[in-house]
Amino acid sequence: MPDLHYMKPSVSIKSGNLLFKPECAAMTKPELNILLAAPRGFCAGVDRAVQIVERAIEKHGAPVYVRHEIVHNRFVVESLEDKGAVFVDELDEVPADAVVIFSAHGVPKSVPVEATRRELIYLDATCPLVSKVHREAERHHAEGRDVILIGHAGHPEVIGTMGQLDQGAILLVENIDQAENIIPPRPEALAYTTQTTLSVDETADIVAVLARRFPQIAAPRKEDICYATTNRQQAMKDIAGLCDALLVIGAPNSSNSLRLVEVARQNGCDNASLVQRARDIDWRAYQGVNTLGISAGASAPEILVTEVIEAARLHFNVSIKEVEAEPENVSFKLPQQLLA
Repeated sequence: MPDLHYMKPSVSIKSGNLLFKPECAAMTKPELNILLAAPRGFCAGVDRAVQIVERAIEKHGAPVYVRHEIVHNRFVVESLEDKGAVFVDELDEVPADAVVIFSAHGVPKSVPVEATRRELIYLDATCPLVSKVHREAERHHAEGRDVILIGHAGHPEVIGTMGQLDQGAILLVENIDQAENIIPPRPEALAYTTQTTLSVDETADIVAVLARRFPQIAAPRKEDICYATTNRQQAMKDIAGLCDALLVIGAPNSSNSLRLVEVARQNGCDNASLVQRARDIDWRAYQGVNTLGISAGASAPEILVTEVIEAARLHFNVSIKEVEAEPENVSFKLPQQLLA
């Protein structure tokens, strides 16, 4: 049965000493079919990072300091601030003897070195799949290869990976054009790694260029783009062509969320947008939309998805279908310091 609401009439009818306001005809909300992409939202690395902050506060008491946003989501950051986390840009903002946590994106080697020098208690919330890329770069370097990193300049994960080796040992490639034109000092001794949150398809195109130009280039032993990025992009491909419009819930500085919007547009849904919260959505723009796709970046909690769906119910008679691309059951262990 459709949801109904009633409008007050523009006139009243008097009867004796009483004033009656009859209800007018019921107004039905427009129908809206929501295709809910699965998997979506928190990945195992983000879940682990958030747990590290929460457990550290429980064990050591507030405040606990966190270098940079633990993950790229303001809702998550503000929720942790309410519990006693203090987010800083650099270690010089952390008081002596304090507890500090490094974000899930990873940090250059100079950061834990400085934390040790200052005798800070530190916990590393770097996603294990990002740490894998770090170790990979170190291995290639130790075996005498120069390393090409495919990624986005300025992203914390890229800064952290490039900071695992001496300056100049890792060359950054952001796109196909750069892959076509890069001139490494030793083209016969090359390897590549990638940021974990890239577009799967665009990265494959860049790798193809590098492999054509440098046939001996060494590849990762296992795909660097993480399982969660791959699965969420596949789920987006599965629903994009079926949607009139699509919403990705995530932060504007979240690489994996931005990639989901790009994937939607590349796979049949031009009307794809990134939103942080339900309050950011102008539902008038979705009048006339029959099927709306919804997904969420790997650092967006499920509560924000629920919030958007509930907001949609205020404007539409909503039906929901979840479309699952790949089940996920990955989890990562917490640091031993928090388990003791």
